[in-house]
Amino acid sequence: MKIEKPKFTDEFKEEVVRYALAHPEESRASIIKKFGVPQASFYKWQSEYKKSNGHLNSRGSGNHSSNEAKEIARLKKELRDTQDALEVLKKAIGIVGR
Repeated sequence: MKIEKPKFTDEFKEEVVRYALAHPEESRASIIKKFGVPQASFYKWQSEYKKSNGHLNSRGSGNHSSNEAKEIARLKKELRDTQDALEVLKKAIGIVGR
């Protein structure tokens, strides 16, 4: 069973970071708990927000920088899956051929 990671919109991420910046007296742990976000994600968003002067740049699913990179990643995965299937078939032929 695959556990789904929660997906947060860019607006939500920016809201969380802006809230943290507007409330420096509140601990980061309480902010993380209040918004229900993973600690590592919060600190990553905060870092990106500060680096990009108040904006979060999301690249979407798979974190690919372009459609071409996304397609290349998909094709590489398909190739790996096909190669794995071929190896299984070769082993099966070897077992049946005995």
